[in-house]
Amino acid sequence: MKLVDYKLKVFYEVATKLSFTKAANHLHITQPAVTKRIQELEQQLDVRLFKRVGNQIGLTEDGELVFLYVQRILHLYDKLSVELSAGRENGIMRIGASTTVAQTVMPRLLAIFKKSYPDIEIRFSQGNSDHIRQMVLAEGIDLGIIEGGDYHPSLSYSFFMKDEIVLVVSTNSKLAKLGSVSTKDLTAIPLVLRLAGSGTLDVVMKALNNAGIDIGALNLDIQLESTIAIKEYLNYTDSAAFLSIQSVRNELRDGRLKIIEVDGLSILRDFKFIQLHGNSTKMVELTKRFFQHQVGHASR
Repeated sequence: MKLVDYKLKVFYEVATKLSFTKAANHLHITQPAVTKRIQELEQQLDVRLFKRVGNQIGLTEDGELVFLYVQRILHLYDKLSVELSAGRENGIMRIGASTTVAQTVMPRLLAIFKKSYPDIEIRFSQGNSDHIRQMVLAEGIDLGIIEGGDYHPSLSYSFFMKDEIVLVVSTNSKLAKLGSVSTKDLTAIPLVLRLAGSGTLDVVMKALNNAGIDIGALNLDIQLESTIAIKEYLNYTDSAAFLSIQSVRNELRDGRLKIIEVDGLSILRDFKFIQLHGNSTKMVELTKRFFQHQVGHASR
């Protein structure tokens, strides 16, 4: 259902992020395409929406007014999309998610989903990315959510949500006094990593390699199977770990963990839906759309 002009969605992303580049990345389109949509909207409304403020952009007075209305329009559209589907579906939905998503994002989404669609029975599985990928290939689940890993020709991939991986230490650790470290200093820090097969491990290793860090020179303390185990381990050591920002929000808020910046290193990734090619059903598409709506609503 496409009731909303796509230019409004582009405008919303630019207005909230105040960056054409970040909006383009979020929408998975090019920056020139974003600029073109904004120019078309300005011509259509006969107003200027953005102004240059030093090296950044800001909303004009007209832009602020348009933004208020666009927020309402998009919110109503999201609400309409969900409510039109509510109560129409029943049956079994088999979902699997890699460990990070399963333990941090999915509990809330599954609870909200069950309230909206009480007649759909959810069967949920979790494991590392390789395990979830194999479950989809074996038709053990209808929809998977993973991060990292290589593409498989039998699977179709679509965007779910963005994530950032950060270096964290216990606030009781000797390392907690550090605000940041260089990539060279990183090799001297004891690291706790996930086991092989983890999507998080794949993403971290690729990012470190791209930053020119010698993987073989890393000071590996231990490898553990889950994020929960790593967080607990950090409480008793002077080691550090690369973990999803999604998985450490509570610990950061409560002051139990601290982020250590690594100069020149930014580890971003996308979580993706995976399913067998040609194996999409109305229920699968409804589930994907519902989860995307909830994640997008929570980030606004």
